[in-house]
Amino acid sequence: MKAVIQDRYGSADALEFRDIDTPVPTADEVLVRVHAASVNAYDWHLMHGDPVIGRSMMGWRRPKEPVRGRDFAGRVEAVGSGVTGLKPGDEVYGEADGAFAEYVCARDTEIGPKPANLTFEQAAAIPLAGNTALIGLRDVARVQPGQTVLVNGASGGVGTFAVQLAKVYGAEVTAVCSTRNVELVRSLGADRVIDYKQEDFTRGDRRYDVVLDLVGNHSLAEFRRVLTPTGTLVLSGGGVYEGGSIVGPMGLFIRRRLVAPFARHQRLLEISARQSRANLAALRELAESGRIAPVVERTFPLSEAAEAIRYLEVEHARAKVVVTV
Repeated sequence: MKAVIQDRYGSADALEFRDIDTPVPTADEVLVRVHAASVNAYDWHLMHGDPVIGRSMMGWRRPKEPVRGRDFAGRVEAVGSGVTGLKPGDEVYGEADGAFAEYVCARDTEIGPKPANLTFEQAAAIPLAGNTALIGLRDVARVQPGQTVLVNGASGGVGTFAVQLAKVYGAEVTAVCSTRNVELVRSLGADRVIDYKQEDFTRGDRRYDVVLDLVGNHSLAEFRRVLTPTGTLVLSGGGVYEGGSIVGPMGLFIRRRLVAPFARHQRLLEISARQSRANLAALRELAESGRIAPVVERTFPLSEAAEAIRYLEVEHARAKVVVTV
């Protein structure tokens, strides 16, 4: 099968499009014929091996998983002996390392039926980004109706879902993005949009019950300043590649862990996003009911997956970029 392979850390030039063996599912896995896979910040962090501290999990010299890509949508080709509820031909979506390929093996607990009203390209845009936003707002922040929520990085993959989900939960949403994305995030339901090129939200007078940070471009003190006295700050990965770093966006996480015990009534938290069939089912229901909708800015063929990652990294793509197979 054709796949996008990486044998060394580096830029998108380190990616190769070549033939490898088709994977064979284990007892608890499903072999999926990939129709589309989306590009995430996760991919370029792994491509660069950045931050360096993360190589303890990614692989010290080269990525442990040589095939790039994480979330996908496609059709079941074969199922392992222990898999129930799925059969060849079923349309599914989910997460598994190695999605930039014609076939991928995924654990049956991390995939689920594809939203019936979406194309494969739209469905592939949901799993990682949608799950991160879902966990961050529903499980970590525990957003309640009537609360004020600020989403920093609202036009990115996770951000576009976060704006929509915060509205689903009945919050008043302020979205922070660049000038060119103001109308996009407003169309997703944001009650107020801040163009960070014109205004620094950390210097304003407004206070928020929840701040969801998806960028990591402010200090912990600045984020805390815009929280209400009992507000919640939720940190997610974020950050951009700037030539290599030791801790990268993890630096903000480390400071959070040092400060959180002394934050009195404010909650300083971070997202630990784990995919599950239950979360995929929740996202599918929201998509099928029209309460959330993936935004796909651009698609690339599988043979140009390296360009897709480069586009996300260099052009600061809005919403989602998808690779078609």
